[in-house]
Amino acid sequence: MTDEQPTARSLPPWWAVVLVALAIAGVAFAIGRFSTFGGAPVTPGTDSAEAGFARDMQVHHAQAIDMAMTIYRTTDDDDLRALAYDIVTGQSAQRGEMFDWLVQWGLPQAGGPTMAWMAGADAAHGHDTGEQLTDDEVREAMGMATDAELTALAQADGTAADCLFLSLMIRHHEGAIPMAEAVLDLGSEPRTLAVAEAMKNAQEFEIDAMTSMQQRLSCTG
Repeated sequence: MTDEQPTARSLPPWWAVVLVALAIAGVAFAIGRFSTFGGAPVTPGTDSAEAGFARDMQVHHAQAIDMAMTIYRTTDDDDLRALAYDIVTGQSAQRGEMFDWLVQWGLPQAGGPTMAWMAGADAAHGHDTGEQLTDDEVREAMGMATDAELTALAQADGTAADCLFLSLMIRHHEGAIPMAEAVLDLGSEPRTLAVAEAMKNAQEFEIDAMTSMQQRLSCTG
């Protein structure tokens, strides 16, 4: 597989807005990181919201990276290819950082049931279901694509593939946002909160960008 890079081009107005938003999010990342220096260290426990978020979001990001790599290799749409590249690089970096959090905290990479850490989150966000979900229900709540959907994406081409990717990734992002909101409600570790806030904002902007792409490509369904 060759590592092709998106060619230089003029970005449409909506994409410029997204890039500005992501730059702001990057500043928030830096502020969050450096604001932890000099304060009393906070070490989350294995049952904490921070640990649950780090574990579950790594799994969530892994699928997003896989889908983005699939469309990056096949799409002929420059804007979509640039977005896929950003998702792969951005979420790979976040996934690595969350892995490192657990290492630094002396915690295992795997823990309790997926999303169980969200049970105490503010009910106004719809996090607290009040009951144990099945594995399929958990994946649906996280916005995860099914095996059949991943196969369909791998086999599709042209505009049909582009539209399927956008539909799946919008749903995927919509599943990530409540996870970020939950750790913001429940957590206290400064760096985790800074990353979750920036992640939430970035994914909301990307949803807007992908919705605009759907309209441009006349995606249906």
